[in-house]
Amino acid sequence: MKRIEKDFIGEMEIDDSCYYGIQTLRAIENFPIGEQRLNDFPIFINSIVIVKKAAALANYELGLLSFELKEAIIKACDKILEGGYYSQFVVPMIQGGAGTSTNMNANEVIANIALEILGHKKGEYQFCHPNDHINKSQSTNDAYPTAMRLALYIRLGELAESMDVLNNSFMNKAKEFSDVIKMGRTQLQDAVPMTLGQEFAAFGLMLQKDRDRILHSRDEFKIINLGGTAIGTGINTPKNYKNIVEKKLQEITKIDFITARDLIEATQSTGAYVQISGILKRAAVKLTKICNDLRLLSSGPRAGLNEINLPKMQPGSSIMPGKVNPVIPEVVNQVCFLLIGSDTTITMAAAGGQLQLNVFEPVIIFSLLNSINLLQDANITLANKCIDGITANKDVCKNFVLNSIGLVTALNPKIGYEKSAEVAKIALNSNRSIVEVVLEKGYLTKDELNELLQIENMI
Repeated sequence: MKRIEKDFIGEMEIDDSCYYGIQTLRAIENFPIGEQRLNDFPIFINSIVIVKKAAALANYELGLLSFELKEAIIKACDKILEGGYYSQFVVPMIQGGAGTSTNMNANEVIANIALEILGHKKGEYQFCHPNDHINKSQSTNDAYPTAMRLALYIRLGELAESMDVLNNSFMNKAKEFSDVIKMGRTQLQDAVPMTLGQEFAAFGLMLQKDRDRILHSRDEFKIINLGGTAIGTGINTPKNYKNIVEKKLQEITKIDFITARDLIEATQSTGAYVQISGILKRAAVKLTKICNDLRLLSSGPRAGLNEINLPKMQPGSSIMPGKVNPVIPEVVNQVCFLLIGSDTTITMAAAGGQLQLNVFEPVIIFSLLNSINLLQDANITLANKCIDGITANKDVCKNFVLNSIGLVTALNPKIGYEKSAEVAKIALNSNRSIVEVVLEKGYLTKDELNELLQIENMI
């Protein structure tokens, strides 16, 4: 069966099984961009619905909705939050109109569920209207960014938890490898000895710093512009609405959201998105560096460094039998590349805003949520499928140290730079150890060498 809905542009037929309405259908037809839809991001659906629920409670308290209508809207919102209607949120994530299509998709679905609760048919909007009732005291320009901020606040907390998992994996390996002596390298050349444990501890600390920055910066998203409506002036809202809706949002989410001091500034500003995107990019840059190191340290097994063994996940070649590739670090590298590119998208979108509204918020929230989803998955995958299963080739690591020219650095305080350089050159050209050359030259005794080259003294 079909029903007819109309707007000021005209009429359209809508399948009567659909809870969305004419404005959602127009968005589907107008924006055939990509395959990802609003229902691919349940956290964003929930956030929009929570904003609508808070608004309905505020409007009822202010006498703008009847008890019956308020109850129907709240029940409709709760049904969506339970996950039963996600399939009805079908607008493309990338859309024109500054998020109006997403806002109307939510308004229409909530209205039609509420109509059924009230005993009416879908589309009988004279009893519960998407604009007049569900969107009362709101605009896309305050409801949509408030939903963005709620979704990001929640997801960034979950992302931080995944970073804790990865950091714990690195720190566990740091303890396990605390007695594995290896050669440190700078510019891919032998430097001075260290432990494999120190190397893995550094990996963990690098990520932990960005985890802390993410949690600190997400507090920016507790500042909302709900109640500002079209441009931040609060037009079409009753007195005290912004204070009451702020309180209702706090009660529903248990998060201390606060209305911005200047709603005109808050409505057009995208600075918080740029900031968090930069932190995500920073984390991605570090993580891809770590994955590059893991691939290099595990290179071989016969013609590479071969200091560590990554878990064998799958055959590595369709033509070379026995080859195993570092596929988990490779996939995480690619996630990081996507995040770095996404940061450029967010930067351009934020800079592209004009006057009292940034119309490019749809691509900002799409990019941020997609980046967070990918990075969270990458963190857990790297921890569980790679780091936790790494083993050390202790003999390989030790032999690199014993045969390294870099050992000569430890002799500098005793014999000086010039003699140390001379020893390094002779040892390298004659394929002998540093110890042999020093003893031959008589620069140090065997006891002095043993003291200077004790591993504990070098690390």
